[in-house]
Amino acid sequence: MNTYIFSYYLIQFCGHSWIFTNMFIRFLSFGEDSVADTFHSIGLVMRICQLASILELLHIWFGIEKDQFFPRFLQITERIVILFVAIASQEEVQGKGIVCVLFFLWSCIDVIRYTYCVLSETGIYFEGLAWLYHSLWIPFYPLSVLAQAFAIYESLPHFETSGTYSIRIFFPFELTIYFPYVLKMYMAILFAGAYFIVQYLYTERKTYLGSDNIKEKRS
Repeated sequence: MNTYIFSYYLIQFCGHSWIFTNMFIRFLSFGEDSVADTFHSIGLVMRICQLASILELLHIWFGIEKDQFFPRFLQITERIVILFVAIASQEEVQGKGIVCVLFFLWSCIDVIRYTYCVLSETGIYFEGLAWLYHSLWIPFYPLSVLAQAFAIYESLPHFETSGTYSIRIFFPFELTIYFPYVLKMYMAILFAGAYFIVQYLYTERKTYLGSDNIKEKRS
């Protein structure tokens, strides 16, 4: 199990490092022109990494990874919904700058996270890295939530025009599910879930960065 979880963290680290490096090099090479092509160049790898992150729920469920299930479920679900529903299903949204912003925020968070996890599995502890891992979310996670909400906002007109995912049910009674309304409801759920996750991350930060815990890690 230790070999498996180490391999998983390492693969995720490589995937998100490739995304971050690719975005950085493309921006240096093509400037603002690289922004519109972000999804077509990096979207496949990002989708693979986010789908693979579903395994983390199984890791927690079977006790392979020690973490709380519900906060991780919320974090993974919100990314899956935004990436596969609001972005991947609407070609008009894929070329917008908000996609580049989201990918940048997600990759920054995950590069640090999986670096910390890989080193932790090998028994290596760096105080600076631990502080960064437990502190980077303070600016980045609220920004990513706002970016996700904006991505939904950008996708709404296209869902209204195309009617994607809007369905009409005739049994047991006639009912029309208008998907833009579903997305608007999800935006409210997104902010409510973000509040819960911020509380969880703050508590976790206090626990892991306590003076007694840091001394124990050093020893």
